[in-house]
Amino acid sequence: MPPVAGPGGPYPLQTVTDDQLDVGVGPWPGDPPDDPRYDPELLAEGDRRNVVDRYRYWRREAVVADLDRRRHDFHVAVENWQHDFNIGTVVRNANAFLAAEVHIVGRRRWNRRGAMVTDRYQHVRHHPAIEDFVAWAAAERLPVVGIDNLPGSVPLETGTLPRRCVLLFGQEGPGLSEPARAACERLFSIAQYGSTRSINAGVASGIAMHAWIRAYAGPPPA
Repeated sequence: MPPVAGPGGPYPLQTVTDDQLDVGVGPWPGDPPDDPRYDPELLAEGDRRNVVDRYRYWRREAVVADLDRRRHDFHVAVENWQHDFNIGTVVRNANAFLAAEVHIVGRRRWNRRGAMVTDRYQHVRHHPAIEDFVAWAAAERLPVVGIDNLPGSVPLETGTLPRRCVLLFGQEGPGLSEPARAACERLFSIAQYGSTRSINAGVASGIAMHAWIRAYAGPPPA
């Protein structure tokens, strides 16, 4: 196959067969680039990671450093009292929309399967209790913005999220806990039209983060 221009030169695309889906690229063709961002092992063996093309063959630390230069002004927090399986999706969404940080409130352990290893590139912080999280947000002067379909919530479709904020999500089913609701300076809801009472935190986080992106972010890098 013809080469495709990458961050340091052309590299071959992988072919896809009916019985196996290959992602990424093979070994670097020709002499390896003289650039400290590149990983010698990936150059030699190929890069099958779930990363955009501009980061092919880069060391993980180099990818994180480049992301850190461009991270957005919003944080994401999610309560984890019952090992919510949606947290991995929240982390993956946070990576996709380049959140400053993800905050896990409650249990430290969470199911990483849904994150699809994006937690390697996304800063994740743990807070044992909601009080610890609220204290951190206050010290950072970041308003806590709850996303839940509660009485008095502002429809996300008609409101505007603060530029600097922490978007806080509850668990599947109960939504935000009572202490979490009390900590929120503002509440936003997501319009729903079917029979279910709520959508899960993974879906809600993607909708809310994209609303922030539409309000404040420019186009993504080429």
